[in-house]
Amino acid sequence: MGVISAAFSPDSKTLASGSADGTIRLWDTDTRQHKETFSGYTGDVRSVAASPDGKTVASGSGDSTVRLWDAGTGQHKETLSGHTDWVHSVAFSPDGKTVASGSEDGTIRLWDAGTSQHKAPQRRAVVLRLEGHTDWVDSVVFSPDGKTLASGGGGGTIRLWDAGNGEHRATLFGYTEGTVYVGFSPDGGTLASGDEDGIIRLWDVVTEEHKRLFIGHTEEVLSLAYSPDGSTLASGSRDKTIRLWDATTDQHKATLAGHTDRVNSVAYAVDGNMLASGSADGTIRLWDTRTGQHKATLTGHTDCVDSVVFLPDGRTLASGSWDGTVLLWKLVP
Repeated sequence: MGVISAAFSPDSKTLASGSADGTIRLWDTDTRQHKETFSGYTGDVRSVAASPDGKTVASGSGDSTVRLWDAGTGQHKETLSGHTDWVHSVAFSPDGKTVASGSEDGTIRLWDAGTSQHKAPQRRAVVLRLEGHTDWVDSVVFSPDGKTLASGGGGGTIRLWDAGNGEHRATLFGYTEGTVYVGFSPDGGTLASGDEDGIIRLWDVVTEEHKRLFIGHTEEVLSLAYSPDGSTLASGSRDKTIRLWDATTDQHKATLAGHTDRVNSVAYAVDGNMLASGSADGTIRLWDTRTGQHKATLTGHTDCVDSVVFLPDGRTLASGSWDGTVLLWKLVP
């Protein structure tokens, strides 16, 4: 069964991985030893997220639930029930007090991460359920300051919500169909989005206006990542390429080619000088972002690589694959 999602605790000492076999496993990143297995699902684990303090892991599943786990003991803490279909995405707010979940049922729910109860309007002025999407919700993400929640989903729509009271702020129109993937810039002022048409759009979060259009990919955009300083946006596509864009203009900086299948995931190292890409060709490639040159190809997975992420030390890379494994790579300067 494939590994669908992987996420690090804030101290980078623990890696959580979710698999299609319905389990979540915790791994010690220093010893590479398996620490805990979270099991109990009756459906695939679609998404995992770690709380900012590293004490709790949230997971979303095909059984329509969100589950909270004690990251230290592996004990199941709570099952958050209410969605009526797949939970595709989960995210912690920056302060760790709220968990957002996006589902195939077209809704987003806000949960109290401490009490594991739906936040009720009468208690905290936060709506129980955020409705407005006309199709599934595939991605939810909090802004860096925690004040805004962005969601992307089927039907080509992006919605912005007030994360404090759950009120719908705006719907950003620019796509006609397909699933929209979203990501905030490091300063939280810009939202990037990509879709099936291969076009990337940048939006001003304050004015809610479309700022820029990046055109170059010939097929669906599957992943987006800002450089740590916010100056460059990297995009991975079904067209087998990675493109680097100047985030302050509409200038295309470089095209990174070499993968033989779609690029599912891109991630920057903490210093911004290296970019990793994971592909359906089963490989991971490392790129020098200053020159655009290919530095290394990491082989070891036996199936599609669906996710890559750097540890904060900048020298360790984790990858999740459909072959059912999470691999840690120690990168040599």
